[in-house]
Amino acid sequence: MRRLLLIPMLILASASALASSTIRFGSRLVSVGDTEGMVLKVAGRPDSREPVENKYGALLGYRLEYDLDNKTVLITVLQGRVTDIQEIYR
Repeated sequence: MRRLLLIPMLILASASALASSTIRFGSRLVSVGDTEGMVLKVAGRPDSREPVENKYGALLGYRLEYDLDNKTVLITVLQGRVTDIQEIYR
């Protein structure tokens, strides 16, 4: 019985591990877990840089915005590491 429960749990865990976010800038990739310095090296200066704050106003990190051909890419950097990558198509 335990094995029957373990198999679906392992499948769900492996699926979420494969769903890591990456974005391509030219021939290079930016991935969740990369440092902010690596993002700037690969993608260059962002078109916009917005602070990310907690509910008390303390700075947690930044949201970097890049305007590409037909989309906007939002890269959230918290504590110096990429935590989220979003693509917004126009």
